[in-house]
Amino acid sequence: MQHSMSEEKFLSDTISFYLIKMSKKYGFLTELQFKVLQLRIVKGLSQADVAKILKTTRENVSVIEKRAKRNIQLAEETLQIYKSLFSVASVRINPGTHLIDIPGMLVRTGDKIGIKLRINFTRVYDEIRFKAKDCINGTMIIKPIIITIFKDGNIEIIPTYKKYSS
Repeated sequence: MQHSMSEEKFLSDTISFYLIKMSKKYGFLTELQFKVLQLRIVKGLSQADVAKILKTTRENVSVIEKRAKRNIQLAEETLQIYKSLFSVASVRINPGTHLIDIPGMLVRTGDKIGIKLRINFTRVYDEIRFKAKDCINGTMIIKPIIITIFKDGNIEIIPTYKKYSS
């Protein structure tokens, strides 16, 4: 990816500014991890391009990026554990279940525990397709999904596995 000298200077100055203030954190990410992800994801730069800007090696950028993604994974897991404190039930959706059957399964579970769910077929269908797309094929569940029901009637779709690229 070709960059103009002014863009490279701007990026280099920005990186230098951030490196001076290394004590700042972005949640579970260090400032350097955040900047590497920002350059890779937002700017679309290769690891080699990021390495040139940071005046380091591509291998070092790779390590920083991998650690950042691991920290994000830990943050997501922590958030799921926190959210589970507010859950009142979980429904496991097994492979072979048709998408059309899932809203009814959730409503029956909500009725059993006295929770009026804030769902409709479209919301459940869309959330599964978005949050657990690797767990469905067509209209069938092919990998298990957990759907958590919260006290306020909301739900959370949780694939039973998540794959993080390194």
